[in-house]
Amino acid sequence: MKKFCLLFGVALAAMLAPLLAQAAAPADLPENAAPGPTVILPNGQEVPYVVITKNLQKARNNLSPQTGTSAYVINNDAIDNLAQGPDTSFNDVLEQAPGVAQDSFGQTHVRGEHANLQYRLNGILLPEGISGFGQVLDSRIVQSSTLLTGALPAQYGFRTAGIVDVQTRGGSFENTGEAGLYGGGYDTIQPSLTYGGTEGALNYFLAGSHRTSNFGIEPPTPDPRPIHDHTEQNKGFGYFSYLLNPDNRLELIAGSSLSHFQIPDNPGQDPQFTLSGVSDYPSSQINERQFESNQYATFALQGTRDKFDYQIAPYLRYSEVHFRPDPVGDLIFNGIASDVLRTDQALGIQTDGSYRLDDRHTLRAGFLMQDESAVSDNHALVFSTFPTLATTPETIFDDHGKNALLYGLYLQDEWKITDKLTMNYGARFDELNAYLNEHQISPRIGLVYKVDGATTLHAGYARTFTPPPLELIAPSSIAVFANTTNKPTVTQDDPVKSERAHSFDAGVTHQLTDQIKLGLDAYYKISHNLLDEGQFGSALVFTPFNYQHGRIYGTEATISYDTKTFRAYANLAVSRAMGEHIVSAQFNFDDPAELAYINNNWVHLDHDQTYTASAGFSWRMLPKTTLDIDSIIGSGLRSGFANTSSLAPYGQVDLGLTEDLDLFPHDKTQLRFSIVNLFDEVYELRNGSGIGVGAPQWGPRRGFFIGVTQGF
Repeated sequence: MKKFCLLFGVALAAMLAPLLAQAAAPADLPENAAPGPTVILPNGQEVPYVVITKNLQKARNNLSPQTGTSAYVINNDAIDNLAQGPDTSFNDVLEQAPGVAQDSFGQTHVRGEHANLQYRLNGILLPEGISGFGQVLDSRIVQSSTLLTGALPAQYGFRTAGIVDVQTRGGSFENTGEAGLYGGGYDTIQPSLTYGGTEGALNYFLAGSHRTSNFGIEPPTPDPRPIHDHTEQNKGFGYFSYLLNPDNRLELIAGSSLSHFQIPDNPGQDPQFTLSGVSDYPSSQINERQFESNQYATFALQGTRDKFDYQIAPYLRYSEVHFRPDPVGDLIFNGIASDVLRTDQALGIQTDGSYRLDDRHTLRAGFLMQDESAVSDNHALVFSTFPTLATTPETIFDDHGKNALLYGLYLQDEWKITDKLTMNYGARFDELNAYLNEHQISPRIGLVYKVDGATTLHAGYARTFTPPPLELIAPSSIAVFANTTNKPTVTQDDPVKSERAHSFDAGVTHQLTDQIKLGLDAYYKISHNLLDEGQFGSALVFTPFNYQHGRIYGTEATISYDTKTFRAYANLAVSRAMGEHIVSAQFNFDDPAELAYINNNWVHLDHDQTYTASAGFSWRMLPKTTLDIDSIIGSGLRSGFANTSSLAPYGQVDLGLTEDLDLFPHDKTQLRFSIVNLFDEVYELRNGSGIGVGAPQWGPRRGFFIGVTQGF
């Protein structure tokens, strides 16, 4: 790690030195420079602030082609028009996009895949953290969020089911902010604060929020008031941009998320084991908890000069999940009480550059290098089963750590073959050195054809290489649990492998009228060593495993209607996700019969949902009054032996009503009334059965909320 950090620093300094030298010199202003607010740069130049930042943003966008992909944009106006507005969790925001299915425990699934999402902030990779219940990103920091799916261009590697590229909010030229208070159902209270502005060449935006609620995660019962489900969540975010000259800027993004969760109880359960000295311990009094921590930061030099655009960005992230059991209750009901601590630290650098050769060709290239260190500590209380079942526990330590190096290189050319036809073709090389050493060359090609001003066709192919999430791999020393209540039925434990796949995608968008836009997209993916994740055992922490073969395919349709006073959208997705033959982490499967069935039959993945839909509208009924409706519908996730069954269909409708008030001459005041699950639909997301599903989970019951936001 020390050697990597040293090489990292030397390489970064070597790359930054000439660019910083260039940045310190005056540069020509754009020809379209217009009157407006100005800033004084460090070199003494006075430049138009708005024009310069727009040109730099355009240069950043030039680094990220979308040729051949499906792109769905949700901007901050669309977030404000959701029933809960900016207090909507970021996962719930994503679930309004086509092909995004709801799940429990803070999960969403895009196009029939488990996780495999890549998050980027202003085009910079946000390293993957340990999956938990809490959300790392706050919806109120989003200027716009683009979900890219399909056959991705060569610059996108590793996590490729979808790219969530968040353009963060920045400060306005005038220093302004908002203070908010939102709360209601489930004893929820959520204060928030944002503030941003410009001081000379420095632009900044800050956001923070705190949430306390008695609905932290989906409970195992449908009761309106879950037992032992309290949560405390804190989020902080900062964006800083410093203009060096009209062509270059430095950016710093930093964020933190700290969350505490009680694990909700399921009353009326029968004890399975006897603990010496304990005669009565109701399952409604079990006290399991989980702590989650995520911190991230990126520092970027971004700019443009003549035909060249670039961004160089070192980044880091620290992630921690700590599951604390109830030593008494877990032993009585499960035969094991595991104190599980997982930490993950990632340090890396990402570089991207584009060069316009001529009017027809734009070359893009870049690389990524990441050093990651993951630790998994499991201190388990178990009962001995030899020679007979004991009633006093013993402690077993099962601790592991691993360091991994990840590399990625890409080169691609965007070729405007004609005025109507554009092709983006290239390849990337990826290598992983972790539990296994693996690598792959992945060709990519995407085509866009503009039939006319209203209709656009796209198609693409991508070879993908998806490493397993290092932070979730916790190889167990199976032998240490021999003759205990945690002895696995299956003892095979092959290492988790990288997924290799071929992805195909084709679609069309059509602007039917000035207000109505239509979209249709189809995809097909063939996988070898398809990655999936499951929650095995009593600790609510996910573990990855591989199917030897996988296939995922489906179709998405979307329609939107947009006027000044009324906006509406609807999305429908049909998908199928199948796998066959478990080839890694087999010891997690307790039922040999189920494992044998999967190894000889194609089965549905546990998160496979045949039909997924979302819809909503925002109607400005009066000049200062807006009605917002959003909804999600699902045909039900998989359940039962080897996922051969599925749960009942469900739907949830949320309603919001906002009123703009003129309480102060120059500052906006807004009052919001929200109803979550308007019709109090009682629906089950999980019933505790299926591959890698450990407990039942129910959706939220109806809740009433009130919020007020005050600008200043």
